Amino acid sequence: MSTAESTAHNAPDDTDDTPTPEPKNGFDRFFEITQRGSTIPAEIRGGVVTFVTMAYIVILNPIILSSGTDVAGNTLGFTQVAATTALTAGVMTLLFGLVTRLPFAFAAGLGINSFLAVSVVGQVTWPEAMGLVVINGLIIVLLAATGLRRMIFDAVPIQLKLAITVGIGLFIAFIGFVDAGFVTATGASSPPVGLGVDGSVATVPTLIFVFTLLLTGILVARKVKGGILIGLVTGTVVAVIVEAIWNIGPKFDGDEVNPGGWGLSVPELPSSLVSVPDLSLVGQVSFGSFERIGVLAALMLVFTLVFTNFFDAMGTMTGLSKEAGLANEKGDFPRIKSALIVEGVGAVAGGFTSSSSNTVFIESGAGIGEGARTGFANVVTGGLFLVAMFFTPLVSIVPTEVAASALVIVGALMMSQIRFIDFSDFSILLPVFLAVTVMPLTYSIANGIGAGFISWVVVRSLSGKAREISPLLWIVAAGFVLYFARGPLETLLG
Repeated sequence: MSTAESTAHNAPDDTDDTPTPEPKNGFDRFFEITQRGSTIPAEIRGGVVTFVTMAYIVILNPIILSSGTDVAGNTLGFTQVAATTALTAGVMTLLFGLVTRLPFAFAAGLGINSFLAVSVVGQVTWPEAMGLVVINGLIIVLLAATGLRRMIFDAVPIQLKLAITVGIGLFIAFIGFVDAGFVTATGASSPPVGLGVDGSVATVPTLIFVFTLLLTGILVARKVKGGILIGLVTGTVVAVIVEAIWNIGPKFDGDEVNPGGWGLSVPELPSSLVSVPDLSLVGQVSFGSFERIGVLAALMLVFTLVFTNFFDAMGTMTGLSKEAGLANEKGDFPRIKSALIVEGVGAVAGGFTSSSSNTVFIESGAGIGEGARTGFANVVTGGLFLVAMFFTPLVSIVPTEVAASALVIVGALMMSQIRFIDFSDFSILLPVFLAVTVMPLTYSIANGIGAGFISWVVVRSLSGKAREISPLLWIVAAGFVLYFARGPLETLLG
């Protein structure tokens, strides 16, 4: 059961008469390992693979957040953000696994951290920006605790939920291609992206990505246990050897740019394996933004954070639960309410530690593809993140180009859900198409969901199917209209 084709007895509300296997002990019963057709070795492998594919966030999140200078001229320290990034990811991944028993790992969300560094801190200080993140998380917790978030989740038609899964698969794959340098920006208006360097795969790191991708693909196709993990380890070893022989170096070294260099991390053994984490950013939160920029402007920033957080997480959990075979025919999965509440807590925790809002990571699909089906995989991943606080130099050994291969493999696996979508009705086809394509093309899960929701409401209602649309979906679609128009609205509000 390594793909979305997992048998139906994993899904809730199923009517399959196949007897459920008896748990072997209390530990097995708590995590439902046997019940979901998994094993402890499979959970451990899945947890390790998820961590390996997500480990880059310990490096990337500090790069993004430390690049933003706030309104007072202050920046966040790279090493401090690295430490709190690993700490928060570890704690939230463990919490989610223990509460929901689902294999969805947590870390700082890339969309929100970029929004904070680029758009928010030009108006407020970093502590005030993190205060907005905390407020965003509290709102999400409230929506989940009152059941409103679940009601919105249930109002989404299954065809759109499937489209979200497929769109996330393409998004994951696109992230992998970009991270590996296989797809690059051309700098021209047309075409905006191209293959490698000047239309060819011309760098050693990208070639190692191709090698790792093909090797992993062969192992997965042959149903080799631990295929994704074997591919990642093999690719990393090859990368370390290649770097030791040719000394390729990083792509960006100060002001110098080496087009043939490695992306975020150079695969070489660090001089020091252990470092003491600096957690001085924990608790550096302020709610003074409402006074600094005014209530309306601050609320608009919170609105943007909530919408991005809310629907990114909903889409990601929908896709991952389908991939793990844990969702029923409606797209529901076990302990949804708890999952949605804990996800909101991740935003609060991320703001409190200045690591940005923490949310479910789509890279968890790599662990699911390796066999993870329960929260025990999260315990493994979360534990590794906590250990990574002390071994940040060691985490950087795995190059982005190697980790990217796993993302492409997972994207291919999630793409298989497209076979369950009804393409005979164009009022379904168009919203599904927009949801699937807008996600990777705009680099945003929330944008894809918004395009799907708005087009579903407009096209289906004007095609004589208005009665089939939930009133909540109308409200959410209207909210997305405001979300997409937030730029002009912010200008109008001053």
